[in-house]
Amino acid sequence: MASSASLQSFLPPSAHAATSSSRHRPSRARPFQCAAVSAPSSSAASPSASAVPAERLEPRVEQREGGYWVLKEKYRTSLNPQEKVKLGKEPMALFTEGGIKELAKLPMEQIDADKLTKEDVDVRLKWLGLFHRRKQQYGRFMMRLKLPNGVTTSEQTRYLAGVIEKYGKEGCADVTTRQNWQIRGVTLPDVPEILEGLRSVGLTSLQSGMDNVRNPVGSPLAGIDPLEIVDTRPYTNLLSSYITNNSEGNLAITNLPRKWNVCVIGTHDLYEHPHINDLAYMPAEKDGKFGFNLLVGGFISPKRWGEALPLDAWVPGDDIIPVCKAVLEAFRDLGTRGNRQKTRMMWLIDELGMEAFRSEIEKRMPNGVLERAAAEDLIDKKWERRDYLGVHPQKQEGLSFVGLHVPVGRLQAADMFELARLADEYGSGELRLTVEQNIVLPNVKNEKVEALLAEPLLQKFSAHPSLLMKGLVACTGNQFCGQAIIETKARALQVTRDVEARVSVPRAVRMHWTGCPNSCAQVQVADIGFMGCLTKNSSGKIVEAADIFVGGRVGSDSHLTGVYKKAVPCEDLVPLVADLLVERFGAVPREREEDEE
Repeated sequence: MASSASLQSFLPPSAHAATSSSRHRPSRARPFQCAAVSAPSSSAASPSASAVPAERLEPRVEQREGGYWVLKEKYRTSLNPQEKVKLGKEPMALFTEGGIKELAKLPMEQIDADKLTKEDVDVRLKWLGLFHRRKQQYGRFMMRLKLPNGVTTSEQTRYLAGVIEKYGKEGCADVTTRQNWQIRGVTLPDVPEILEGLRSVGLTSLQSGMDNVRNPVGSPLAGIDPLEIVDTRPYTNLLSSYITNNSEGNLAITNLPRKWNVCVIGTHDLYEHPHINDLAYMPAEKDGKFGFNLLVGGFISPKRWGEALPLDAWVPGDDIIPVCKAVLEAFRDLGTRGNRQKTRMMWLIDELGMEAFRSEIEKRMPNGVLERAAAEDLIDKKWERRDYLGVHPQKQEGLSFVGLHVPVGRLQAADMFELARLADEYGSGELRLTVEQNIVLPNVKNEKVEALLAEPLLQKFSAHPSLLMKGLVACTGNQFCGQAIIETKARALQVTRDVEARVSVPRAVRMHWTGCPNSCAQVQVADIGFMGCLTKNSSGKIVEAADIFVGGRVGSDSHLTGVYKKAVPCEDLVPLVADLLVERFGAVPREREEDEE
């Protein structure tokens, strides 16, 4: 846990000074609000803490031998399949007891012949960040890393590039929507060696999948932004260290009812998307001391999505871990484990009511005290979100950061080797990943910027992409993901190119593609979102299609949007999107050769 001294150098000298020194930008934004979009939702009419029956507040899990937390016998009815797998065998034992070493020695045929080992490969290995691609790449795995704040090094990037390089066309990497790396093509026999290699370069994949805390997100410009409120790196590093017990495994929080997301806000731009996180730390000053107001319960799922709500709580900036621990333990202890679509933390908040939920968190705080929120946070409500792509001056004199657009977040081994070289040659050996699947190179000396922009790799990963390309986000799609209904990455790029041939837009438009209702690409926050489905085309043939979402917003004017039009065949998307851009986003049709004939 952080001491006051350990974080003091990162805290702003005065929260008021941080706000007043910020540049105000005109915007049509309304004040920052958090409200659930889909019913049911928490409200002022929620039951008070005293109205919740005492038996409902009994913890449903207990600690067993070995430090593992297990569901109590009396709560083992009507469980979802994933909970049954957890009860069948402790997933973390594959790591803490070395089970992965033995599993990696078995051929896939032998693994598939046994129910327990088959479950190991298809489910329990997700606790180690390994996802078997049974449908698309049988015997191969996607590996998801932990990368707090999206900060990585050239050494780490080279190591990951070396891993995927050996897998040839089966290997590649993706930047995720949680500032993270995912590498593809991994085979099971290689896993023990890869895990050791990750440790040697300061990385881990532990607790990055299934019912665990996902990568802690912070500002991609932390520590280098002249207008930031606070450097988020020390906070996200602390959170990650607590969550994984310094990469040794934190067994107290590896049996959650569902996945759980956390972020720390560092700028007025809200690059971190606090409204869709289970816990968001919002900078706020109270009684002259810097700290954070807290939002809870933001999430996106197939049948419901809702924005995070104020917890009416504030924590000092030099002691942020206890409240994270308390929230996680309340969720672990009290969350339901039946219908998988109703196990995210917001469902628990809805059931108990916000005040009762807050009371449960307070009971789990040191000394049983949780301060009420500061009257205001430090976010400028009229701030216009800045574009980090391109070349921008840092707060450090003589240095710039360069934001590079990585089309739909996909990289090959050669790309990663080159990025590592560029980070060393032009910067400080550091790279930053962003939730929009892009990469920032910090600490570039101003006199080197021109040479960096002339590097061949920047023809592919441009610092100045087109207005439609720069906001493009896409999930994995059915190329690799067994849950995806449609292909996303290649299609997103092709549709965007075709739309650009039809219309010219006056500003960036954020378009997100997700292959299924799980919405890993967060279509609900996009200006225009595409969610994969199937439908019949005009000839009656079943084809890949998309539900269209319009009107999502990020930043202080955040809003999660709903479906605009359902089940549009992918073959019909280009004219529809072009028309939407003209009608809603000020686009102007281009003259085309066929129009002149």
